[in-house]
Amino acid sequence: MPGPLYHVANTTTCIHGGKVMTVPSGPRVFVNGIDPVATASDVFAIVGCVFTTPATGPHPCITATWPVPALRLTSMGRPLLLDGSVGMTQAADMAPQGLPLTSVNQPRAVGT
Repeated sequence: MPGPLYHVANTTTCIHGGKVMTVPSGPRVFVNGIDPVATASDVFAIVGCVFTTPATGPHPCITATWPVPALRLTSMGRPLLLDGSVGMTQAADMAPQGLPLTSVNQPRAVGT
């Protein structure tokens, strides 16, 4: 599914309001002249998640993964992420917490 390229300056949160911070693993492709695009192998740390459960107490999202990246676009052999790429946030025990919410800040670079 075509969509704008996901990059490190995107505004992305977990469903509980935590901010997803993208740490690029080897930026080679940039959009807007300065923002590296994200690849499936980048690190996506989540800060500020306030999710708690009645039984166990705090159970915040700490990481996000994108198991369904772009099909045809790569950078240094790593698949790029698109706005439509399906992601998942996870707690420290790797329990799935929900889908990340993304707002793409650039509409011009599009891929499939």
